[in-house]
Amino acid sequence: MSLDSEFGNYFKALDRSNNEDRCFLCRRTPSEVKVFFGFHEDGTPIEADRYGIEDVVLDPQVDIMSYKGERPVCSICQLNYDAIFLSENGHDLLRRLLWAMEHERDELWTPETPSKDPE
Repeated sequence: MSLDSEFGNYFKALDRSNNEDRCFLCRRTPSEVKVFFGFHEDGTPIEADRYGIEDVVLDPQVDIMSYKGERPVCSICQLNYDAIFLSENGHDLLRRLLWAMEHERDELWTPETPSKDPE
């Protein structure tokens, strides 16, 4: 694919996302996604000396954000999605989770504990 069409996909995705270059789901930026996987913005490993990593660089052609879909999604969210659907009954699990998030929102969070007055 040509560089021009890649830039076109990128800018179309930004338009769909109100000019925010972030994952639509988790809101991570591309640089935050790289850090999650252990790489600097330029693709070099963060702690290469510590772990004795030599000649390891994140290939610039590796997509960490999907810009061709309805909204950009990062590779971390894609991995999470894949893990859910590889699990037993993944579709049902996600369906139940989405239902609970919509209909039982308050029950999903730890109740607030009343603060104690100092005695």
